[in-house]
Amino acid sequence: MQKVPEAGYQIKGLPVAGLQRSLTLDNLSFPFKLLKSLRIASGIVKNFRPDAVVGVGGYASGPVLYAAQKKGIPTLVQEQNSYAGLTNKLLAKKANTICVAYPEMEKFFPAGKIRITGNPVRKDILDLSGKQEKAIEHFGLTPERKTILVLGGSLGARTLNQAVLKDMKKLDADGFQVLWQSGKFYFKDMQAQLEESGLKHIHLREFIREMDLAYAAADVIVSRAGALSVSELSLVGKPVIFIPSPNVAEDHQTKNAMAYVNHRAALLLKDTEAVGQLKSKIEELMQTPELADALGKNMKDLAKPDAANAIVNELEKLVK
Repeated sequence: MQKVPEAGYQIKGLPVAGLQRSLTLDNLSFPFKLLKSLRIASGIVKNFRPDAVVGVGGYASGPVLYAAQKKGIPTLVQEQNSYAGLTNKLLAKKANTICVAYPEMEKFFPAGKIRITGNPVRKDILDLSGKQEKAIEHFGLTPERKTILVLGGSLGARTLNQAVLKDMKKLDADGFQVLWQSGKFYFKDMQAQLEESGLKHIHLREFIREMDLAYAAADVIVSRAGALSVSELSLVGKPVIFIPSPNVAEDHQTKNAMAYVNHRAALLLKDTEAVGQLKSKIEELMQTPELADALGKNMKDLAKPDAANAIVNELEKLVK
């Protein structure tokens, strides 16, 4: 609701929300929010008169695609994860086209509708060549030290932050440096503890906007395994340690990560094991360059750099 208007586009919100897995009072309001959202979505579709409608699986896409399908308007579903969400599974039955990022999605969707397109990612990471020197200068890094990039998302990931806190003195002492995105929820606390430690080679950021430079600087990347993060990292083609979040529906981050681990394209560290074992995983990569090189190459082989165009081509077929 903030980023879309900032980019210059109009946005309309719906009151729909997800069902909680445990019994809560919030679930009592779900039918009323859903009915209201269906009514609003029907009005949006009627007034906007789209030639086609795209849904990416969030709660809001359900009522809008349902309204479009009821009116006979072509719909395209984009499933970003390796494990399909409930909204997309329900909508796929009447969708015209289903764009996916992973193979073997026939277990969720009608095979004849599936197109393997990948997930769209930002253009500036498609080519990182020649950016390392600029990245080192931009982030104030030391050229002689290997760089570990830690990404917990814009809000932050508690486990990743705790893992870095536990190991940062040893990593610094062993000659590494860390470029660490803590997220806004944890930044002040992490900043206070880092200042107290006096470490010079742990570079903390609340949020990193220049992701192309961050990727260019990195020798090893530690990240959650959200769909878009995984797609970006496949284009970067550097050794990655995935620490999937356990707090997502159907544990889909672990499934996203395993799609790469099974192709020997990344390492996996469970959320429950990250605090205390992160340093050993990093050392495994740093001390075994042939493993790091193989992971990066295999990751790159799974990339789909033309995903946005591929999805637009499918959309144009529906409109025509």
